[in-house]
Amino acid sequence: MSPREPLRLAVLMDPREEGWPSMDLVGEALLEGLAGYPREVSAREVRPTIASVVRRLPVLGSRPQSFNVDRVLTRFGLYPTRALLTRARDEAFHVVDHTYAQLVHALPASRTGVYCHDLDAFRSVVEPHREPRPAWFRQLARAQLRGLQRAAIVFHNSQAVRDELLAHGLVDPTRLVWAPLGTSPEYRPEPVPGDMSAEVLAPLEGRPYVLHVGSAIPRKRLDVLFDTFASLRSRHPDLRLVQQGGALTPALRERVTRLGIGGALLQPSWQDRPTLAGLYRSAKAVLLTSEAEGFGLPIIEALACGAPVVASDLPVLREVGAEACLYCPVGDVAAWSDTVDSLLTGRREAPPLASRRARAARFTWSAHTRTVLDAYLQLTG
Repeated sequence: MSPREPLRLAVLMDPREEGWPSMDLVGEALLEGLAGYPREVSAREVRPTIASVVRRLPVLGSRPQSFNVDRVLTRFGLYPTRALLTRARDEAFHVVDHTYAQLVHALPASRTGVYCHDLDAFRSVVEPHREPRPAWFRQLARAQLRGLQRAAIVFHNSQAVRDELLAHGLVDPTRLVWAPLGTSPEYRPEPVPGDMSAEVLAPLEGRPYVLHVGSAIPRKRLDVLFDTFASLRSRHPDLRLVQQGGALTPALRERVTRLGIGGALLQPSWQDRPTLAGLYRSAKAVLLTSEAEGFGLPIIEALACGAPVVASDLPVLREVGAEACLYCPVGDVAAWSDTVDSLLTGRREAPPLASRRARAARFTWSAHTRTVLDAYLQLTG
């Protein structure tokens, strides 16, 4: 029997203009990993830009909503059309982000997989009481959900996401594949080339800080983060807060002003991995105040850098962080303040450094890549 030709796998990624560095990382890490198996797979990146349709129109193009309209046009029109026109080039198709699961409608579903990071994109459909949305939004969400349900494989990053998919009866369990995310090599206790964190942190003038990495979407609970920090400042006046990745809403900006913490808040622009690793390493603690997560990538990145982590007491975050983190009840500012204060004053020890690093080492991009590749090799026979 002659050896099989390498599997031709298309990796469909978010347009970079989406501004989701975590999704960029997941796709790029997979492509880098697949390049290490040239005899088994030939992978190519499919990644359009968000088209400027409405933004080019007079008057309408200058409005703030014009980008979001172009984004919807790309997600549900231009990108699926491109997938439809290029589907003959490849044998299998991997959609990196479930918010693009609608692409499955333009692809051979029997040879397509979707990575499901969480159920947020479908929440307005499966739990409308928790997230009421306009009818047009729910219609788009249904298209995404139907795409996910048509896919031959649905990858998930945690058992918590698997349980939620099954609880809602969304996917047959035989099509589910667990492929946890990984930590990039830049995340380590030692500095790496390209680390510009000293320059980023220069405005702090050497003062200690706690760090939050993530967007400002509601489930990240930046309100809890800011309230906790304001409470800590009364006991630690030199303490600073570095918040990486969140464009604050007017309500959050008003909260910062009302709490009087604006002068102690540093919000650098999004940094590359070597610099972000430096921010993790120097932090007194990394805080993850979310009320919901699909995985919690900052947890394992921070642990790999040796940083103490305090996270919301969610099943998924305990699944990822296990005994290497400290946990607080969701939204309980008093508990958060006391726990972080106990770390800062030494009243409470963080889990041992060896435990933190060992936990992070359980999550690798090489294992993620191998799991994804094996699933497609099995699917295509």
